[in-house]
Amino acid sequence: MKKILLPALKAGMLVGTLDILAAFLHYYLATGKNPLFIFRYIASALLGPAAFSGGTEMYIAGFLLHYLVALSFTLFFFWLYPRLAVLRKNPVATGIFYGLFIWSVMNIIIVPLSRIGRFPNTASGILISASILILAIGLPLAFITRHYYRRQQ
Repeated sequence: MKKILLPALKAGMLVGTLDILAAFLHYYLATGKNPLFIFRYIASALLGPAAFSGGTEMYIAGFLLHYLVALSFTLFFFWLYPRLAVLRKNPVATGIFYGLFIWSVMNIIIVPLSRIGRFPNTASGILISASILILAIGLPLAFITRHYYRRQQ
């Protein structure tokens, strides 16, 4: 486990960054507003409405929470990959599956249990958020993890 920690942390930082940049871009294009608001929204998962009236500390809390979640999903994938042979068959299918898995866990379990309550669930919102998770996290993780484990053999 110690051996995969640094590569997994690097991968988690990468996919976390890709994910937040995609979310920033989508938010800005959809609203024309400052995308840093997303960090307050993320912080509100733990802190509730107070996150929207706080200062810099709320941006930092959202930033840290975002990367904690991204790193958690990355570490889980690095742990799971060698244990499920089906994940090693096709990295594109694996990336799509894992992106949809993340979307499902976040929307069915994590967010409803948070102080946010639930994401907006319009058809376009679901499609956009699932696509972001597939493209920014699922696919990169599938290829990075595949490359890592092939180099270990």
